[in-house]
Amino acid sequence: MLCCEEHIELAIDMYVDEKELAPEIEKIEKNSKLSTTCEMCENPAVYIVGN
Repeated sequence: MLCCEEHIELAIDMYVDEKELAPEIEKIEKNSKLSTTCEMCENPAVYIVGN
């Protein structure tokens, strides 16, 4: 799941509710920024949440 700074806590909660596991959280490096947006809003994605 791709998410912005604002929605990181919500993304973690959603992952834990669905998978019942703690997710791996990876920060997207500035030099390899994807042209993707947060899955919950239109802000640029900053984190990848998942395993």
